[in-house]
Amino acid sequence: MALSFRLEDKGILPDRMIAALAAAGGILPATEFVPDQIQPASLDLRLGDVAYRVRASFLPGSTTVAQRIDELKLHEFALTDGAVLETGCVYIVPLLESLALPDDISAAANPKSSTGRLDVFTRVIADELRGFDRVEPGYHGPLYAEISPRTFPVLVREGSRLSQIRFRRGHALLGAEALRELHARERLVDADDADVSEGVAVGVDLSGALLSPEGKGGGIVGYRAKRHTGLIDVERRGGYSVLDFWEPMQARPDKSLILDPNEFYILASKEAVQVPPDYAAEMVPFDPLVGEFRVHYAGFFDPGFGYAGAGGKGARAVLEVRSREVPFILEHGQIVGRLVYEKMIARPDKLYGSGIGSNYQAQSLKLSKHFKV
Repeated sequence: MALSFRLEDKGILPDRMIAALAAAGGILPATEFVPDQIQPASLDLRLGDVAYRVRASFLPGSTTVAQRIDELKLHEFALTDGAVLETGCVYIVPLLESLALPDDISAAANPKSSTGRLDVFTRVIADELRGFDRVEPGYHGPLYAEISPRTFPVLVREGSRLSQIRFRRGHALLGAEALRELHARERLVDADDADVSEGVAVGVDLSGALLSPEGKGGGIVGYRAKRHTGLIDVERRGGYSVLDFWEPMQARPDKSLILDPNEFYILASKEAVQVPPDYAAEMVPFDPLVGEFRVHYAGFFDPGFGYAGAGGKGARAVLEVRSREVPFILEHGQIVGRLVYEKMIARPDKLYGSGIGSNYQAQSLKLSKHFKV
């Protein structure tokens, strides 16, 4: 397929257009894409063969990432046969994909879902850019991953996929009126009183009904990460016992949860959400002035996520939550984020959950794919 657009074509590029962009030279992989690397509305990014441990995180500003690495690196090591990234350290890894974007195509990156659920802080940076995870239209140059494991040491290797990138033409974000109309047609969340004024409001579920007998409450509301655990191989699926790495948390009678400072939690949204086939979604902060905790939004929500026509019946958004310097009380239903929707330029050939090995379709409260069910 040749990559061509009509003047009115605005939105997120679907899978076949991502492939066409690569064929036209807009994406330059060092090695051929692996079969499942192109997702319905994004491209997985692969780590290269070398990593640099650096003194601190940085933005390149008016220089290149390579120049900043030379100034800040402590040591470098090969990823060819695998290497452990330690907690509390900052690493920069050149990616196997670089870009030569057309002047009307921009890009945005985000951690993959499994990356966020391991509390591996990952951002994409590029030459002479002043922001993380955003690539300006017309960018020509390499891409790098900044990686900082926060809770568990992780084993990675050349080709490991921790981040994903979306490509966008023009402005695709739905305004308040368009979002209300879409919700009226598709029922984006299962709440009768859903707030969709500035994106779909997402609250936290602390009832314990998700993982309790017959959904009556009193069950597990989430998991708190243990410290001083073994390492996790990011390529190993279903290989680790939950209790070796996580402490399950039971629901409290008052449906609240006290977040301890600097601890990491996996929780779930109160609402079951869905993303219709002609749209994509992303979580954004509910209120940046609420500084007591942060929700590490992992990855994008692909077209078809939770959608009935793609094998879903609504799916919970998994929330990766870390408290800051002081204890903070969360209450059942408290809004912690908003899901914003964007138009696709065209419907993807394959939807999330439709025969592409999607790990989190129709999910409830769920840890990453690395843990035994």
